Amino acid sequence: MSVPPESAVPPPSQGPIVEDAAVPSSEERQWALFAHLSALAGCILTGPWFGWGCFIGPLIIWLIKKDTMPFVNDQAKEALNFNITVAIICVVLLILTVITFGIGIFIAGPVGFIVGIAWLVLTIVAAVKANEGVRYRYPFTLRFIK
Repeated sequence: MSVPPESAVPPPSQGPIVEDAAVPSSEERQWALFAHLSALAGCILTGPWFGWGCFIGPLIIWLIKKDTMPFVNDQAKEALNFNITVAIICVVLLILTVITFGIGIFIAGPVGFIVGIAWLVLTIVAAVKANEGVRYRYPFTLRFIK
């Protein structure tokens, strides 16, 4: 077996160093953070009984920044889809309570509490990940907006 001489191995490329396009800028990370936290702000401002407040913030950020910032486009869509999914769950629990003449509250109450805590925790985790520049995916989310 012969080993090729060192001169036969091409030297590593000495071209210009190009910044990785996949790494989001600090402005993109900040807007992605706002997309996730705007759901919290919307829920606090409108109250838990008006579920539309939780997804209006991510919707506005997505509509404004979707064409100019790819990372914000991805994360705002993710926040929007997650909050729409949670709103659907809340509506289903409300309907369950109404059609059972209030008896369903014994199921809807604890399930709603668990969903609310999970929503809060996952939204905070997503905001932290977005601020770190990581593309976060919420679990159990229906992807309405692709």
